[in-house]
Amino acid sequence: MNTVQRIAKNTAVLLAAIIISKVLSFLYVMYAARYLGAEGFGILSFALAFTGIFGVFSDLGLDSLTIREVARDKSLAKKYLNNISVMKAILVTITFALIAILINLLGYPEQTTKVVYLVALSIIFSAFSNMFNSIFQAYEKMEYQSVGHILSSALLLLGALFAISQDFSVVGFAAVYFLVSVIGLGYTFAVSAWKFVLPKIEVDWSFWKPTIKEALPFGLSGIFVNIYFWIDTVMLSLMVPNANEVIGWYNAAYRLVLVLLFIPSVYFSSVFPVMSRLFKTSEESLKFVFERSFRYMAIIAVPIGVGTTLLADKIIPLIFGLNFTPATIALQILVWSTVLIFINSAFSHLFYSINKQTIITKVRAIIAIINVILNFLLIPRYSYIGASIATLVSDLVTLLVMISILSSTEYRLSMSSIKDVSKVLISSIAVFVFIKYSNNINLFLIVIISVFIYFVVLFIMKGLDKEDMLIVKNLLTKKPMSKIKIGGYHGCK
Repeated sequence: MNTVQRIAKNTAVLLAAIIISKVLSFLYVMYAARYLGAEGFGILSFALAFTGIFGVFSDLGLDSLTIREVARDKSLAKKYLNNISVMKAILVTITFALIAILINLLGYPEQTTKVVYLVALSIIFSAFSNMFNSIFQAYEKMEYQSVGHILSSALLLLGALFAISQDFSVVGFAAVYFLVSVIGLGYTFAVSAWKFVLPKIEVDWSFWKPTIKEALPFGLSGIFVNIYFWIDTVMLSLMVPNANEVIGWYNAAYRLVLVLLFIPSVYFSSVFPVMSRLFKTSEESLKFVFERSFRYMAIIAVPIGVGTTLLADKIIPLIFGLNFTPATIALQILVWSTVLIFINSAFSHLFYSINKQTIITKVRAIIAIINVILNFLLIPRYSYIGASIATLVSDLVTLLVMISILSSTEYRLSMSSIKDVSKVLISSIAVFVFIKYSNNINLFLIVIISVFIYFVVLFIMKGLDKEDMLIVKNLLTKKPMSKIKIGGYHGCK
């Protein structure tokens, strides 16, 4: 199986699983929000945000480093897994202690504190599950990771339905997260022991120091990302009246756009190991994969932004009910933040694959600081709408900085890639015009027709070129990419 076919196979397997798991997660969020109401959903969302900020301390970049290094040399799998198991045991202990100390110092209500404790425990168990998933990903065996995603999402939904049937409080919903994380860890451990590596306790100090040093840029980057993603919810809890209800509205919109991030996540889960290898074997091939990735992310994300902006006033009441109507404007703003995250993902994974993770760390540190400052300035005056604007501006600055840094390297975007974006914009304008004058049509019919119009216009404008057609043809016929010349070079094995 050649490289492109392997990427496609892994992407397809993981995409199918993630779609299923995201549908299940979506149903969970819908049922939980409707049952708990804006206030109860706000408490649960706060707990997820609060623990999410600290969750990265249970990893510190070790998972990302494991994927990169084991993808290059499979013989390292045992060494990494054995030592990182011990490292994580220490890290999760410190993480839980930090969460417990801070939540008590800040003086949150008893119910909120209990919810935070339970969600924190789920974060700890998930940290070990992610360690095993990094091995599956490095071996490009996405099917095992995919089953785990589906299992966790299905159990979460079933747990929520049980909690609703038994009239549980928000604490019961938090307990569901904890139980699901325990089962998820059991599954990943069993698969690793069966198919890959049976972890054993190993403390190799000569391995620890360089590993931690190499992983730290990934970890610091993760810290800044988590601060960026979750600090707004925590700041809302401290800075606005009726905070739980406001957090509920904000997170109803936020959860919807976060669901969309499964698309770049799945794609780059498959592509990142390949990009890491190409850095060692063919820079020309790596640039090709990067530019294709950048274009594909734009093709998918921009029309999603246009459609969601125009249809938000129908989407929010349909999913969450009329009590969540104030979330509409937040969704209209935050969806464009998601569009930028899609595109930014191509840049960040390129820098990771060429061992320039420190660049991403520095950029994300700056953006995290900018985001906190913007939230501090905007939340007191504009509440959750201010938090939405802060998120959007932060992502826009990230994109501009990434483009600026990349322009001084051999991987800078070509003019053809920039022209492709203009074709995406024009095709999206066609969708905008259709939706704008289709208010009386059923929502689902509007979406289907919009997708059709978008790709027809994109095809007419040659936004999908000969190279895309060759890649698709190769995937369908399983013809070796080494025999097809694409992008000025012969496809790599």
